[in-house]
Amino acid sequence: MITVNVTALRNRLPEYLGRVRAGEEVAITSRGRVVARIVPDTDSSARAQQALKSLRGSCTIGDVVSPTGEPWDADR
Repeated sequence: MITVNVTALRNRLPEYLGRVRAGEEVAITSRGRVVARIVPDTDSSARAQQALKSLRGSCTIGDVVSPTGEPWDADR
């Protein structure tokens, strides 16, 4: 993450937006204190794919149709 003051951001906005497009986060300061952050927009499908990748290897896919041998009482 890079930090930039408001004046520098105004003067070089296209440059900083290009860095955000490249995936970097920009913290905006005023009088030495962070007042805002510009973060890259994330596509919801990309977030879903990332969540699925994190689950890969920890989940198993099994046969949900074949009987398991367990007794079943549908009236419960």
